Amino acid sequence: MKVLVVIPAFDEEKTISRVIEDVIDLGYEFVVVDDGSVDETYDIVSRLIKEKKKGLLCKHLINRGLGAAIRTGIEAALIEDPDVIVTFDADGQHDPHDIINVSKPIINDEADLVVGKRNFKEMPSSKKYGNQIMNILTLIFYGIKVNDSQSGLRAFNRKAAETIMINARDYGVSSEIVGEVRRHNLRLKEIPIKTIYTEYSITKGTNLNEGIKILVKLIMNILK
Repeated sequence: MKVLVVIPAFDEEKTISRVIEDVIDLGYEFVVVDDGSVDETYDIVSRLIKEKKKGLLCKHLINRGLGAAIRTGIEAALIEDPDVIVTFDADGQHDPHDIINVSKPIINDEADLVVGKRNFKEMPSSKKYGNQIMNILTLIFYGIKVNDSQSGLRAFNRKAAETIMINARDYGVSSEIVGEVRRHNLRLKEIPIKTIYTEYSITKGTNLNEGIKILVKLIMNILK
């Protein structure tokens, strides 16, 4: 079955080359969405695609946010007619060998969406509390309990990729995706994954401040 990897990227010049090369080495097709980067991300990806003669590159002229980048990536991926679409962070925190691990339940028709579950015991406290808050908010606002709502490593089958609607621009997109699972009665499964914590990757993703910002936005949306 054809697995296509979607890599949203914003100012990831330090890690994007290694991430793409790892994906290529494992034989996967991929789409990178440069979300209005102001560093060398776009040039690095463009050069690699020309050298390797593999992959697609989409670019947002301005930074539109993670949600918009994921949506663009999924839309571009669907044109390539894959059986499985995997979202994969560009900061180097994911083990590329986990791409097949999150894809297997899709391939075996056991789930429509698979979320890679990180080990919270290994997670730095600066990230742990923000992610725990988002798990609680996902349960409160979307009515579905998951162990790692904010994981960036996910696998979609075509049904899920075509059905799930993404409107959030910020890191709230991860909770929104989980909420869409319930709204469309999709099958969800979580699979343990390895996470590579570096000084750089720790600065990325959902932290306590991001969790609070998303909470405020969710409440404001309800009050409108």
